[in-house]
Amino acid sequence: MAIDTSKAVQRALREGRAVVALESTLICHGIPRPRNAALAFAIEDAVRGADAEPATIAVLDGRVRVGLGRAELERLAAEAEAAKCSTRDLPRVVAAREPGATTIAATIFLAHRVGIRVMATGGLGGVHQEGESSMDVSADLEELARTRAIVVCSGIKSILDAPRTLERLETLGVPIVGYRCAEMPSFYSAESGLAVPMVNGIDDLCRLIEAQDALGLPGGIVVVQPPPPQHVMPRELVDRLVADARSAARRAGVRGAAETPFMLRHMAERSGGATVEVNCALALANAGLAGRLAAALARGRANQISPETA
Repeated sequence: MAIDTSKAVQRALREGRAVVALESTLICHGIPRPRNAALAFAIEDAVRGADAEPATIAVLDGRVRVGLGRAELERLAAEAEAAKCSTRDLPRVVAAREPGATTIAATIFLAHRVGIRVMATGGLGGVHQEGESSMDVSADLEELARTRAIVVCSGIKSILDAPRTLERLETLGVPIVGYRCAEMPSFYSAESGLAVPMVNGIDDLCRLIEAQDALGLPGGIVVVQPPPPQHVMPRELVDRLVADARSAARRAGVRGAAETPFMLRHMAERSGGATVEVNCALALANAGLAGRLAAALARGRANQISPETA
C-alpha cells in the first residue's frame, strides 16, 4: 500500500489517542510563502494543544504521507509546483512521483484508510457559481457522502455558491451543524443568511456523532464555526472582493482547479492581506476545535472499554 503513516500517528492510533487529519492544499495553494510554513507548524501545535496528534497528509516521492516530520513539512511548504490532489489525482501524482497537496476529499479518503475520523480545514469546497450549467462541483461533497469523517471548517468557501452547496449536501445526506452558531459562516465572514442547526458544546457534538453511528449512516458530518471575532470581515466587503476576483479570473481565462487559488491570491492582494489574516486565524481555531472533538471522542471510546476487555 502506497501510504506511509508516521510513527507518531501510528503510536497514537495504536494507543487509542486522538488524531486529527490536516489537508495540505491550504499550505501549498492557500497561504503565500513563506508564511505558509509557519502556519503549518502553528496548526499542528494547535492540535497538540488540544491533546491530539496532528496528521498532515500529502504526497511526497511517490508515497502518500500521513503525518509529516518537520523537515517534510518545510519541504512541502517550499514546493512551488505541488499538484492540487483530489481523489481522482492521487494515482497519477503517486505514479509520477510528483509532490502533491491533498484537498478535503483526498484527505478524508486517506485518513479513513488509516483510521482517522476527524479533520480540520479552512473552508469547504462545493458548488461553484454557475455550477448548474458548468457542473463544476467539488469532489469534497461526494467524498463526504461516502466517508465517515467529521470535517471542522468555517463554512463554504466565499467564492462558491453557498445555497446550492447546502442543497447538494442535503441531497447527499451529509449533516451540517454550527458549533455555537445558528447561521452558517461564509469563511471570511460570520454571516451568510443561511440557517444551520446549532450545537452548544463538544458533548453535544459527540452525541450527534454517536447517533449517526448508531443509525448506520455511511457518510460524514460537517461542523462549522465562524472565524475568531477579532478577524471577521464584513459580508459586504467579502462579496465585493469575490466579485472582483471572479471578474479577474474570467478575464485571465482561469477555470477549473486553478480558479480557487487564483481568486484567493487576487482577494489577498486587493484586501491588503486581510483575507490571509482571516484564513490563518480561522485555520488555527478550527484545528483547536477539531483537536478537542477528537480528544473527547477518544475519551468516550476508552470509557466504553470495560476492565475485562481492556
